[in-house]
Amino acid sequence: MSKKLKIALPKGSLQDPTINLLKQAGYNVYMSDRGLRPNSDDGELDIYLIRAQEIGRYLAQGFIDCGITGLDWASMHEDSLVDLAELPYSRSTVRPTKWVLVVPDNSPIQSVKDLEGKRIATEGVEITQNYLDQHGVNAEIEYSWGATEVKVPDLVDAIVDVTETGSSIRANNLRIVDTLLTSFPHFYASKKSYEDNWKMSKMDRMVLMLKAALEARGKVGLKMNLPEKSLPAVLDKLPSLRRPTVSHLAEDSWVAVETIIEDSVARHLIPDLKELGAEGIIEYPLSKIVR
Repeated sequence: MSKKLKIALPKGSLQDPTINLLKQAGYNVYMSDRGLRPNSDDGELDIYLIRAQEIGRYLAQGFIDCGITGLDWASMHEDSLVDLAELPYSRSTVRPTKWVLVVPDNSPIQSVKDLEGKRIATEGVEITQNYLDQHGVNAEIEYSWGATEVKVPDLVDAIVDVTETGSSIRANNLRIVDTLLTSFPHFYASKKSYEDNWKMSKMDRMVLMLKAALEARGKVGLKMNLPEKSLPAVLDKLPSLRRPTVSHLAEDSWVAVETIIEDSVARHLIPDLKELGAEGIIEYPLSKIVR
């Protein structure tokens, strides 16, 4: 039998961004309309689609070899996991997910100490309890099945909710009192699985490719030819991942330059390079950068 690596991907808001990242890293994952067992073009992967909140537990129990889930959901199982990499992407932006303590704009609650004896609604019960324990505050925590923002102030005094931009919080006339936890997805392995040499190698290779895909996001490659006399001025203009590659052309006194820049810089830089005598300027997309 061929060897298999059991990997869990997060079901829900992180599902599509995660599958897109895997595709950019070279792993094509194929979803069915209702299936929780996606297929892949990598026959060594056995993929499970599981709620992000549950992945850490299944890894800790040894049912899954590895998985991608947020630091927030895995932190309570960290003693049983190997944290192979932080993967800085999120469900809708490049910003991390934040667990925040939220109250109505006109609430008298100004700090965690003001929560003493109050009621809090949240999906992150353990995250919230750890936060209260750290500050020596006793409050009643109730699990929220969703629509948490509508529960204040009529049903609870405060909520602990997830946000990336804070726009929904502001739109509902709420304000953030404190940030409990900042979280990106991580690639985790179960300790037992990571002791298996084949599985360890497979996971490490996947992590390398995922990190390379993330490193390439927002960057483009740039090629150009230019008179050698213009090279110092062009090099002075170029922001580069490392030093640009410069090679001589068959035509005397001309050189080719290749570099990597931020995509947002290209629209300002290319006209400057043209003015400095660059010709045949080519901008091209990148899928991976391996450092």
